Amino acid sequence: MTRELEGKAAIVTGAGRNIGRAIALALAEGGAAVLINARSNRSEADSAAREITAAGGRAVVHIGDVADSKAVQLMADAALQAFGRIDILVNNAALRREKPFAEMDHVEWREILDVTLDGAFHCAKACLAALRESGAGTIINIGGLSAHTGAKDRAHVVTAKAGLVGFTRALANDLASDGITVNCVVPGLIGTPRPKGQPEPAHHATHRTLTGERGRPEDIAAVVRFLAGPAARYITGQAIHSNGGAYFGA
Repeated sequence: MTRELEGKAAIVTGAGRNIGRAIALALAEGGAAVLINARSNRSEADSAAREITAAGGRAVVHIGDVADSKAVQLMADAALQAFGRIDILVNNAALRREKPFAEMDHVEWREILDVTLDGAFHCAKACLAALRESGAGTIINIGGLSAHTGAKDRAHVVTAKAGLVGFTRALANDLASDGITVNCVVPGLIGTPRPKGQPEPAHHATHRTLTGERGRPEDIAAVVRFLAGPAARYITGQAIHSNGGAYFGA
């Protein structure tokens, strides 16, 4: 396989497990040096970094909460110190909760938006100067199926993920003159392990894929890798669904 991302450097937030980890590994396979961000699960982030370095790639781990603008700036600084550049930003970090709207308080509402939506804002701001210097920078936001279909007991999550689509379209307009593309990849029904005691999201039961199969984290990572590469420079401002037709079969 070609190393179309050779010489590039990427930040992937929420990259310790599942989709984020798969994205970090895919970008590294393409030749990019990768900063793996996690909020707290250092052991998982370190494991992903070791897998990259064992394969001959470059990776560093940075623990920090994307909801904290100062922590995000430290993350961007760490990437520049390690790699000297930032060409690719993948905003994958997100929180997912389920709670009826009538029982939801503002603290619970803000917790989701602070990480998923405000976190993407903080990361884009912190990386903007370096992405401009890249000359071929790209921002890829990871959305969610429920932002397009709606879902019960997920008003905060749906709103945050829908906001990412608007943020994508706005930044694509604002940053086009800087040579920065901005897109949103929307995963569908992905078969990922869940922490003990955490049930599968209820809205998954209301959708089906046209292929009859659940996707894999690697399916999402492949789309992200393509969008980060030279063959996708004409694609910007788009929400690209990778979901086996689940959205259309809803």
